[in-house]
Amino acid sequence: MNSVSARFKFLRDTSQCALIPFITAGDPDLRTTAQALKVLDQSGADLIELGVPYSDPLADGPTIQAAATRALEKGVRLDDVLEMVKEVAPALTAPLILFTYYNPILNRGIELFLQQIAAVGVKGLLVPDLPLEEAQSLLKPAKEIGIEVVLLVAPTTPQSRIEAIAKNSQGFIYLVSVTGVTGMRSQLESRVQDLLKQMRRITDKPIGVGFGISKPEQALQVKKWGADAVIVGSAFVQRLSEGTQSEALLAIGEFCQNLKSAIRD
Repeated sequence: MNSVSARFKFLRDTSQCALIPFITAGDPDLRTTAQALKVLDQSGADLIELGVPYSDPLADGPTIQAAATRALEKGVRLDDVLEMVKEVAPALTAPLILFTYYNPILNRGIELFLQQIAAVGVKGLLVPDLPLEEAQSLLKPAKEIGIEVVLLVAPTTPQSRIEAIAKNSQGFIYLVSVTGVTGMRSQLESRVQDLLKQMRRITDKPIGVGFGISKPEQALQVKKWGADAVIVGSAFVQRLSEGTQSEALLAIGEFCQNLKSAIRD
């Protein structure tokens, strides 16, 4: 499994836009999550975000919140997720990016947390509530351990702060396409195009766009606007929660292929 940066370099060298699906670990169960990671890896995912269930997911919309709640009610905890990742990571080509909140990291201890996730094969880390002012406490040890910490830019982020985030983000920069939480939306806001142009003037790092993308045509639109990656979460989580295990895995595989096909054209 390559690093996040190495995967983006390969994609840029081959003029490809990355597809990054997101799923919640433990919903409907960890065995299904392990299978889902393999299905996504084989169906066009270039990198994969894996959400750790958390009791107060401030950035997540109703679909992902519900998935996290179901996983927590079944007793899924961070150690369970890491044990599952340890088993499945050797079979994956797409680098794994762990999505979690800052409090669990602080509770475990930053260096211990980073060592543990690196040991099981995680390559990247996304912490949506990590304040920029406290980011160095995570960024520096993460770099030493080999974990790339991806920072987020919101539509409301001031120019000076965007510059600081772009300078410090590792692997790529996550551009949040809307103000608010994650979720499927019927239309994307055109200001994403302006934000991408604005960010291109200050950084050459890859930029991934997420929040609200749920259709192949939306993924293609984001690519045309100039994104290096399309990030899709709630639409995958929803499909994975419906029907039998085999039906759900088939659904996310087909959806992943359709998204990748759209941005490949």
